[in-house]
Amino acid sequence: MPEFVNQDLTGSTFRSCDLIDVTMRGVELNRVTIRDSEVVDLDIHAAIGRLVVNGVDVGPLVEAELDRRYPDRPKMRPTTADGFRAGWDTVERLWAGTVSRARQLDPALLHESVDGEWSFIETLRHLSFATDCWVRRAVLGDPSPWDPLDLPWDGMADTPGVPRDRDARPTLDEALAVRHSRMATVRSYVDALTDDTLQGETQPVDGPGWPPARAFPIAECLRVVLNEEWSIASTPSGT
Repeated sequence: MPEFVNQDLTGSTFRSCDLIDVTMRGVELNRVTIRDSEVVDLDIHAAIGRLVVNGVDVGPLVEAELDRRYPDRPKMRPTTADGFRAGWDTVERLWAGTVSRARQLDPALLHESVDGEWSFIETLRHLSFATDCWVRRAVLGDPSPWDPLDLPWDGMADTPGVPRDRDARPTLDEALAVRHSRMATVRSYVDALTDDTLQGETQPVDGPGWPPARAFPIAECLRVVLNEEWSIASTPSGT
């Protein structure tokens, strides 16, 4: 069957099409309309905004149920400096347990991918990259904060100066050395964070990399890292 990669299908219309067993990863489904169709066993893992099913906006229902299942989840939407500190406390606690379980596994398993997802080691590398992007670059102003083990998301275009070594096979301790350094940076920043600082914006950073060179709300940058950290550590498998 055909595989569509980096294709722009904006405005497309599908009529009487068989989409059984279709897999979508990293796609944008904004303003999509599905009518007169059969939807059975549809499994969605996504950031959900307004989602209307048969006239009912189920987005708030989904959010409420996720908050019920994961009592720590509301802590990942902080609006105050104390809230960010509490959220990071939760992230550190969850990741301590996740790493402890990982150390009990055969090291080879930490490099295995399941269902096309990143391996555990690749996940650690990507989280280090996320912190470099949104805290060390955007918030702290380092134009090139990358470590050679940093791993951007697959859809990011190759960017001069930004590492993307998918063939690297660092040990758990090597990946954790970078990871712990980045987590310590966040810990130091949120410990000193004030409500006044949280209301501010970053200064645009020149040079290639991510995020682009424009100002961002500081709270938004911190929430990106907080939620990426929590969303992985809070899964049943810890990966």
